[in-house]
Order: sequence, then structure tokens, then C-alpha cells
Amino acid sequence: MDTSVLRRNFSFLLVLVLAFGWPDLTRAQNAVPELRVATFIAPPFVIKEGDQLTGFSIELWEEIAARLNVKSSYAIVTDAKSGLQLLQSNSVDIGVSGIFYSTELDRLLDFTYPTLNAGLRVMVRGQAVGDGMQLHPLHDWLALVFSRSAALWLLAALFVALIPAHVVWLLDRTNEDGVSPTKNYFPGIFHSMFWAMTAVASQAPVMPRQWIARVFGVIWIFAGLVFVALFTAQLTALLTVAEIRGAINGPDDLPGKRVGTLAASVPATYLRKIGADVQEFPSLDEMYQALLEKKVDAVVLHAPVLNYYAAHEGRGRVKMVGPEVEKKDIGFVVPLGSPLRKRVSNQLLALYEDGTYYRIYAKWFGNE
Repeated sequence: MDTSVLRRNFSFLLVLVLAFGWPDLTRAQNAVPELRVATFIAPPFVIKEGDQLTGFSIELWEEIAARLNVKSSYAIVTDAKSGLQLLQSNSVDIGVSGIFYSTELDRLLDFTYPTLNAGLRVMVRGQAVGDGMQLHPLHDWLALVFSRSAALWLLAALFVALIPAHVVWLLDRTNEDGVSPTKNYFPGIFHSMFWAMTAVASQAPVMPRQWIARVFGVIWIFAGLVFVALFTAQLTALLTVAEIRGAINGPDDLPGKRVGTLAASVPATYLRKIGADVQEFPSLDEMYQALLEKKVDAVVLHAPVLNYYAAHEGRGRVKMVGPEVEKKDIGFVVPLGSPLRKRVSNQLLALYEDGTYYRIYAKWFGNE
């Protein structure tokens, strides 16, 4: 074949490639890369409204994705554990929700720069006395009688009774039909102690025969009435406060109690460490339902998540008690060694510096 013909055919093919193939090549070069994002519903970090996702973590990530010029393909999982498994298997590029930093996770995955610092809080049922709450009179009475406060008041009564017991014994010990039938200190003082205690508790079986001791005895009986009134008022106040506050008023009351939290979470590790009876649930909805149905005594989770529920869906049915504990950083998670970690962290720092982070934070948590 003539070389001139080959040249013409090659030139024609080149023109066809440039005419029809170049636009596709241009579109491929300008295509926006897409990142696979694992997330799970955990208001206020991640909220599903219809087919749309929103929330603090989602808004933060969308801002970062826009600055990285990438699209997001969301994989919504049922719980944090499932999302972490996707990250470990490199099935997704990043995990976006409210994940606490921990040494255990740090060995398996990489965390970005922190997005929030928060602690754990305790949430209990918020039902008030007289509003369907089951009371246990016998249990409450026994708990009150054998309480630390009752023991202290009893010891105080014994100590105070030593004074009138000795006074009456010294003045009335010569009267055989008086308070103490013997002149000896033992067992005479025990008779006087018995008289002093019964005079406080109810009514003295006998009165001293010696006139000064008799006057002192009357004064002691009136003092005993005041003591009993104060004692009764104190125990009544303690019982009332106990009914109002409930059995769990913070993290210190959790050991031995049935406490719900999410499965394989940092709160679960904390609860086992303090000796709570940990009940793990795969989802937030199941955990909240267990609390409302009295299957657990309390739930423990990230403070922002529980605060949001208590102020919205759980309003009037639950309440927050005690301070935040075990404060830690929260951030996005990527597979070990992922180059995305540095890119996302750099953009997070930029959001802090230009004020965008604080605008998003204020929208979801206020200006505190």
C-alpha cells in the first residue's frame, strides 16, 4: 500500500479520535472523586430527615468534603460496631459520626483531628412520685431505719444520754425504789441509762425520788421530746429527698445497677470498670426503649447524644443526672495508614481558624 494512503488514513483516524474521544477524556479528568462514608444515626451528630442526613458531624463533614472537592457516598449502618468493621476491611474511606477516641480503637484505626470534646453522662427515667411510679414502703422503711443517718442519730442519743444517766444515778442512788436500786456504779449506771433512753423514746417507767434528780428528770424528758422531733424531721426529710431524687443520681450510684449503653463502645468499657451490670444494645432506639420499659435502671452514653434525646423525643420521660465524666475527644475515623487522615485534619484546622467550625457548633450546641 502506498505510504501516502497510510498517512491519509492515519490522519483521518486521528481526527475521529480528537472529535469524538476528547470530550469523554475531558469529562474523566474533570470528574469529582467520590468517597465512601460510613455513618450511623446518633442525634445530634447524625440525624436522618426523610432521605437526607444532617446533624453536627454531617454538616462538618460536608464542609470538609466541599473544600476537598469530593463527593460523599453514605453507607448508613445500624450501629458504631458495624461502621468500624467496614473501616477495618477498607470497605469505606471514612467514618463520620460521634466516635470517642480510645487506645483500643487507636490500634485498629486512625483518628482525624478532634471534632469535639465531651464526656459521659447518666440518664434515668424522669417520672415523678405520684405519677405512676411504684413505691415500696417496706423497702423504703428498712432502708431508712438502717441508713447511715439513722445510725449517727442513735449514736448521738446514746452519747447525750450518758450525762443525765450519771446525774440521776449520783443523786438518786440512795433510794431503793428510785431509778437505780443499787448504790454500786455497776449495774446501777445501766439502770440509769435505761431510764434516760426510755425517757427520750417514750415515757420513763419511774421518776427519780431525790428532788433535784426529779427536777432534772423532768427537764430531760422535755429535752428528749425536742430530740425525737428533730430526729423524726431529719429522717422524713431524707426519705422525701430519696423519693424525689431516686436511687441513681450520678456516676457514683451506678456500681451494681443495671445500666444500658451501646455495644462495643467506650461507655461499656467504663461501666465494666466501675462494676455496673452492663446491658449492651445494638442501637440507640433499643437502648432508650429498655430504659423506658424499666429493663435497665439507667443509660450511659456521650453527653451530647443523651442531652439531645432528653430535650426532644425523651422530653418529660427521662432526665439527666450527675456531671460529665471520662471526658475525651471525638473525631472522624479512617483506616490505618489512610492518606485521607492528614487531608481531613488539615481542613478541620482550617475550619477552626476561619470560624466555620464555631458557626456549625453554635447551630447544634449553642454558644456555650
